[in-house]
Amino acid sequence: MTPSLLRQFWHFVEQAQVGRFLSLDDHALQGWLVTQFSDLYPLEHNQRHHLERYISSRLSLIRDVASNCTSRSFGDRP
Repeated sequence: MTPSLLRQFWHFVEQAQVGRFLSLDDHALQGWLVTQFSDLYPLEHNQRHHLERYISSRLSLIRDVASNCTSRSFGDRP
C-alpha cells in the first residue's frame, strides 16, 4: 500500500461512524471498513487485498484510534 493510501485510510478511520463499527466483531469490522473505504477511494483488486490484510493485522489499533476519537468528541480527553 502506498503512503498516500495509508494516510487516506487512517483519516477515514478517524472520521468514520465510530459507534457503528465499535460494536462489530473483527470479521464484520474488517468487511465494513474495506467496503466503506473502497466506496470512497476505488481500489484495484490487489490494493483491496492488501488493505484487507493490513486491516486484519491492525484491528486492535483501529479500535483504539476509534475509541480515542469518540472520547475526544465527548470531551473525555483534552
